[in-house]
Amino acid sequence: MLGGVSVMSGCCSPFNDVAGRQFDADKVAGEVADYRKNGPGPTTRLLRDGLVEARLVSGHVLDIGAGFGALTFELIDRGSTRAIAVDASSWYLAAGAQEATRQHKAASIEFVHGDFVDVAATLPNADVVTLDRVVCCYPDVEPLLGRAMEHATRALALSYPRGSLFARVAMGADNLKRRLTGNPFRTFVHSPAFMERMIRRGGFTLSRRRRTWIWSIDVFVRSALVIPNSQLPTSTHSQTPTPKTQ
Repeated sequence: MLGGVSVMSGCCSPFNDVAGRQFDADKVAGEVADYRKNGPGPTTRLLRDGLVEARLVSGHVLDIGAGFGALTFELIDRGSTRAIAVDASSWYLAAGAQEATRQHKAASIEFVHGDFVDVAATLPNADVVTLDRVVCCYPDVEPLLGRAMEHATRALALSYPRGSLFARVAMGADNLKRRLTGNPFRTFVHSPAFMERMIRRGGFTLSRRRRTWIWSIDVFVRSALVIPNSQLPTSTHSQTPTPKTQ
């Protein structure tokens, strides 16, 4: 137990080592300090708001690549009852456990150390599965998204780099800096179209999408939970349609 939060150790993997080097004590401490001063970052806020707007914040959350738990805390505050936060950086887990205790949320969160693809089989399903700025950290997106979808009973929410030239240049510049300093961590701009096709084929429908200059923030729901327009109840009073605004 760490600060009242159970910390499970996943199996060792090269990704754990690389993530631990990138997200070290100093970097994590800086992120936590910024969070306490300014609140969650832009993609975290947009994912939170998208889930709230879609009325999906309830039940259990599985936060993959949770970092120190910023999105986890936000969803617990808004109605989720239980969360499992998985991350490959032990520094993030230690910081998350301390922050959960500080916010009196330790009883609601379990932190799991490991590469999610490796530890997925040991984790229960959740109503909502989240990946905030995670797919860009993972070299092979298919097993990551595949296992995430298998665990999502109601919704899958993720943020990822748009396939734009601007996003590719920004990620490329970061990777060059790391290469020059001997840091093996890399970020990836996976094809947004490929990921969306994969998620749709997995049985999900896009519910919400927001975009920044670099990021796309998507909320997908299980298709079985989406009511087709033809099945929606109709009013007994005729109404004039309101034109959509652009």
